Amino acid sequence: MLDQLKAYFGFDQFLPLQKEIISKVIAKRDTLVLMPTGGGKSLCYQLPALSFTGLTLVVSPLIALMKDQVDGLHANGVPAGLLNSGQGPEESSLVHDQAKQGKIKILYVAPERLGLPGFQRFLQSVDVSLIAIDEAHCISEWGHDFRPDYRNLKSLRENLPGVPVIALTATATALVREDIINQLGLARPEIFISSFNRPNLTYTIQPKTEPLGTLLHLLEKHNGGSAIIYRFSRKATEETALELSERGFNALPYHAGLERDVRRETQEKFIRDQVQIIVATIAFGMGIDKPDVRLVVHYDLPKTVEGYYQETGRAGRDGLASDCVLFYSYGDRSKQEYFISQIEDIDERAKAHTKLEQVLAMCDLQTCRRAYLMEYLGEPWPKTECSGCDICLLPREEFDATEIAQKILSTAVRTGERFGVNYLVDVLRGSANKAVRARGHQELPVFGISKDVDSNELKEMARSLVANGLMIQQGSGYPTLAVSEQGKTFLKNRDRLTLSRPRQESPAQQGQPGDRETAYDTKLFDELAALRLEIATEREVPAYVIFSNKALQQMAFHIPQNEVSFSKISGVGDAKLREFSERFLKVITEYVVSHGQPKNVNQVTTDEPKKKIRGIGISIRETVGLVKQGLSLSEISEEREISETTIRSHLERFVQEGGRLDLEHLMPDEQKKFRIESAFNKMGEARLTPVRDALGADYTWEELAIVRMDMRQRKIPKEPIV
Repeated sequence: MLDQLKAYFGFDQFLPLQKEIISKVIAKRDTLVLMPTGGGKSLCYQLPALSFTGLTLVVSPLIALMKDQVDGLHANGVPAGLLNSGQGPEESSLVHDQAKQGKIKILYVAPERLGLPGFQRFLQSVDVSLIAIDEAHCISEWGHDFRPDYRNLKSLRENLPGVPVIALTATATALVREDIINQLGLARPEIFISSFNRPNLTYTIQPKTEPLGTLLHLLEKHNGGSAIIYRFSRKATEETALELSERGFNALPYHAGLERDVRRETQEKFIRDQVQIIVATIAFGMGIDKPDVRLVVHYDLPKTVEGYYQETGRAGRDGLASDCVLFYSYGDRSKQEYFISQIEDIDERAKAHTKLEQVLAMCDLQTCRRAYLMEYLGEPWPKTECSGCDICLLPREEFDATEIAQKILSTAVRTGERFGVNYLVDVLRGSANKAVRARGHQELPVFGISKDVDSNELKEMARSLVANGLMIQQGSGYPTLAVSEQGKTFLKNRDRLTLSRPRQESPAQQGQPGDRETAYDTKLFDELAALRLEIATEREVPAYVIFSNKALQQMAFHIPQNEVSFSKISGVGDAKLREFSERFLKVITEYVVSHGQPKNVNQVTTDEPKKKIRGIGISIRETVGLVKQGLSLSEISEEREISETTIRSHLERFVQEGGRLDLEHLMPDEQKKFRIESAFNKMGEARLTPVRDALGADYTWEELAIVRMDMRQRKIPKEPIV
């Protein structure tokens, strides 16, 4: 198995549990796999597929995910295909024929296709060796992403008796696991439960005070990295995406109310790094296999702990450090409770309220958040701290909360214990608004007794009193705060109250521990990343399909200069060695010749984020500035000590963001320009290679790229970047 693992996927060893799972699958045992995102679930059926004589059928929920998986398998030399609703009859027929002829080892399909009679007949005509069910929790009504079409999977099993099934999911409580087994009819399955812990993720939950400013700081910290921001409503996604765009960030909204083609295009742009930030409802993300998401922000309260875990799991799938930040406010809590109160079915309403209480418990914790998550998912957490959440990372200080607690509790009593936190804060701060005056509460002795205390601080203190049992929240929709028996005793006996709070800002804002120093040459990494983008553009696949960031970091650290050393890089299998080693080794060799063999490679840290101006980093700005001075690409390359490929990448990114460049001094002659433009108009602008092949070697890559940039910036109606 190790030989195949290295030959096809470029890895020298298995991740935890992979070997054991693969052995059971090869032995044709039904298998249920619970493994966190980024834990290597796909390999558990992809590697066995190479050992079976017949076809491995993979049921996957999203077309984009299927395409990315197939692209990745092709890059690794594994014959794979897919069937989806976007294909025409000819393309579908070709895939059917290839599967029947044994030219495809792995076939991806959506669950909706399983109910089609034609597809059922097709399955009877091929030798199916294995059925893999991805996102298996979708089959359970107890799961957070229930999809009715997954119910067709049981009939699939019935129609293919004796074919083993592997069901895979990243989140499944004990109840959901049992339901998966029953719904799929798994026969005495082997159950593998990997650790749900994602040590590279840092979890932070912080008060929703000035959330936009905090968000901007986080995005600056992760400048250049991909980010997902979850919002509660469709309207909010569009508003936040617009706010970020106006501040120079490359952001788009995503929600179920958008046209299908718009959603598909947005998802494609995100996967292919044409858009860095997606602002989305929970409609976005299931099955998204983009490995380099560095930041996931829950701008609003998530509906369930399972959903929160699943959504944060979209960060850091490549194993590199990433941040997960949740903003929490009383307003969000009340909003969720209001919507729950509108659920007509009593049982469903009770279930939703229980799930919300679990989320609130996680937010109100004064102890390790990772421990809560792990224990919720059924995994004991033996450590007292995790070194990867705000509670464990931030030094905390105790403070005397007696006086402020007495004032809040007294205000609740004096106003009749029938108002929510916002009203109590208005009274405490002395806000004589219409509601307060109508009830005469401006005459109360507690009116204005905390006028010098920030309203957000008062709200957070009220939340702490609820969490510590001194107050209770009553009702739903617009909940009120009342003093508990414990709170009454506290007031009567004039007890002391000591609470704790962090001494400094959240770790996500500080840049730790997610910003662990990694020793690799950052300039070489940029050059390799530019080459990766060029190849990915040529092949019309996401950049990570070519190589992951981790692989590029290893190249920039180990500086391989021949095929033998290049083959030792993680992720370099036989196919990628053949396809890509020459071009990547050329960049590395040229870099070493130009800069010398690095003795002490650069230390990477993001404590000091690069300045970002309208989505364009300083490095790109420097390149653009030299173009404006009239320098050629070769002169800029020499001046900046980076490759011409990187220079072209900078200019293309600038134009993509809406920039305007005077490219006249870089343009080929008028005849060449006309022929290049005609070729692009005929063949499309996505790839340079077909145009170069059509025009011949007299036309350089630089000439093609410059003309394409000029064509694109003429089409972009955006205001020029200044």
